[in-house]
Amino acid sequence: MDPHFRPLFNEQITPERYAWYQRELSRRLDTPFEFRLAESPLFLPDDFKAQLVDSAKAIVQQLSDPVRLEQMKAAIPAQWNTPGMDALPNFTQVDFAVVREGDRYVPKLIELQGFPSLTAMQLVQRDVWRETMRSMEGLDREWSCWFSGLDRESFLELARRTIVGDHDPAEVILMDLEPRQQKTYPDFAATKMLFGVDAVDPTKLTKRGNQLFRGNTQIKRIYNRVVFDELMKKNVQLPFDYREELDVEWAPHPNWYWVWSKYSLPFLDHPSVPKATFVSDLRGVPEDFASRYVLKPLFSFAGGGVNVEPTAADLAAIPENERGNWMVQEKIEYAPALVAADGGPGVKIEIRMMFLRPDDEPTPILAQNLVRLSRGKMLGVDFNKLFTWVGSSVALSPTS
Repeated sequence: MDPHFRPLFNEQITPERYAWYQRELSRRLDTPFEFRLAESPLFLPDDFKAQLVDSAKAIVQQLSDPVRLEQMKAAIPAQWNTPGMDALPNFTQVDFAVVREGDRYVPKLIELQGFPSLTAMQLVQRDVWRETMRSMEGLDREWSCWFSGLDRESFLELARRTIVGDHDPAEVILMDLEPRQQKTYPDFAATKMLFGVDAVDPTKLTKRGNQLFRGNTQIKRIYNRVVFDELMKKNVQLPFDYREELDVEWAPHPNWYWVWSKYSLPFLDHPSVPKATFVSDLRGVPEDFASRYVLKPLFSFAGGGVNVEPTAADLAAIPENERGNWMVQEKIEYAPALVAADGGPGVKIEIRMMFLRPDDEPTPILAQNLVRLSRGKMLGVDFNKLFTWVGSSVALSPTS
């Protein structure tokens, strides 16, 4: 991917530097990591960065089209349809695989989420990679993981406006089920450190009238991190009903979990978007099904339920009333585009382009990124347990 910074990094990264990076990130956030931290950042060449930015913005623009939006709202289940949905989500994630086309690398859309990601942790991860590379010749410079002209200070202000709004942080909660048990807890710790917002289990709240309280403090805004499939799987009993008119702001509103999701993919038309079709719309089994397509549930996270070698029997096994909740998507071959220093095979790359939208902004703002590196069959943690140079990372560009 990068002919300049990659050789410099690979020549100078050592087990000791990598170990320091891991320890320092854990120290700053005062928490261990249950997911793997990759041995390297991704260095973004200018031409590929421009492709990423253009593709991500074009896709979000299509998603924002009012006609498409009305069609996509059909994804909201009646039992979770929450009043007060805003015009566009506060958080948007656009995930791209790095693939090879001819003699160049290009981004191909993998997934969409109208849902938060590791907003706070990525900033700290960037900071620690910056410190790690201070002693590496040719890499002691300022690095950015941001877009849209943002720097560290302006990104923090944008994220604060998006997460906290106009409220006292004590009146805002990051809401997730059993926060300490979530693999994303390092981001929750970073959110507390940077913005003063606590992670709270919704079962610990109380409802008085149409207001929610944590102890005696009224909750004015919810930084919503509850994944609905986990909520349903665990059959959690909440002190409120999502269908109620609650006196609280959502960031993002829960309905975006359903609306901007894998469900959105068949509505998009862009060179970076692979063809996707709802199973309910299929007329028979696609030609070369197992080799050319993947079978995906629409509402799952971290690769759950994805079948990368589907058969006609797998398709037939989906009940008629569930077929609208699955799709087939053209298979994407990740390129081994990152050269690792360990002499092993090339590393596959997935880049998440992360948009933030404070309540007073009309459109989502491309703000930052997240990277996952893989040598496994898929990108998820469970598929990469036996490999090195895989896991969580961040894409960096030099600013000086």
